[in-house]
Amino acid sequence: MSRRGWVLFAMLSVIWGIPYLLIRISVRDIAPPTLVFFRTAPAALAFLPFALKKDTLIGLRKHWRAVVVYSVGEVCIPWLLLFRSEQRIPSSLAGLLIATVPLIAVIWAWITRHDSRLGWKRLAGLVLGFAGVAVLVGVDVHGSDLIAVGEVGIVAIGYAISPFVVSRYLSQIPAIGVVGASFVLASLVYSPVALTHLPKRLSPEEITSVIILVVVCTAAAFLIFFALIGEVGPARATVVTYINPAIAVVLGVAILHEHFTVGFALGVPLVLLGSFLGTGGGRQPVTETDGDTSGAEPETAREGLPALGS
Repeated sequence: MSRRGWVLFAMLSVIWGIPYLLIRISVRDIAPPTLVFFRTAPAALAFLPFALKKDTLIGLRKHWRAVVVYSVGEVCIPWLLLFRSEQRIPSSLAGLLIATVPLIAVIWAWITRHDSRLGWKRLAGLVLGFAGVAVLVGVDVHGSDLIAVGEVGIVAIGYAISPFVVSRYLSQIPAIGVVGASFVLASLVYSPVALTHLPKRLSPEEITSVIILVVVCTAAAFLIFFALIGEVGPARATVVTYINPAIAVVLGVAILHEHFTVGFALGVPLVLLGSFLGTGGGRQPVTETDGDTSGAEPETAREGLPALGS
């Protein structure tokens, strides 16, 4: 990997590891639907020029049903549930539970016959990853927090399945156009609720968190991700998936003083190792030429794109 590739990789690993911390701070006084709008509306304006390009717009109009399904499964429902869940569970736990997305994707690919290969390494990864989740939930989660864990589980399922919609119906449309369209739709859906439930007051910490969440973790992050794809190829770019949860845990413990419990000590390595093994050790079953994503870029990049909520 080139020096520029390493720089982009390091930046994205951190940027997509901090949203859970920022969300936890933001939802103290901002209702989850309002926060969804705050995050999607500015990003929609930033990405709208890409979605309005003639060829992209034609593709989006032709496959508008798939665009709607993708937007609902990747942004509208997951972001609402993720923001709701972080009102009750630590940001570090939310970030680690989202690390199961690659494992769910492997299962879905096998069920739908997108990929029929389930070797011993992947099976071991699935067992280890979900065992780690079981340890976390069994040791650290009690009472009503189980509902929040269930909400994050739905988020992970949405993140895992939605890219398959892209690979099947939207692979010929530039990924940045699909992402832009999803932000536009989500902001429109939540605008009626958001604009009538604006927070009465916001602390400087909350305002800063929302600004960073929108500007850095959403708009800038996707531009960096597309640059990383162009530099190292779509398959290698997906390795950030394994770094983000660790960043989320470290930030939650260091900044929000969340407890690093026995459940975390046992569950974190199991989930991360399980995700690594379950997805083939960081290698995607695609053909690529480093630095050249022409032709196959929309499909492979979206299949490996880290979750939008990360």
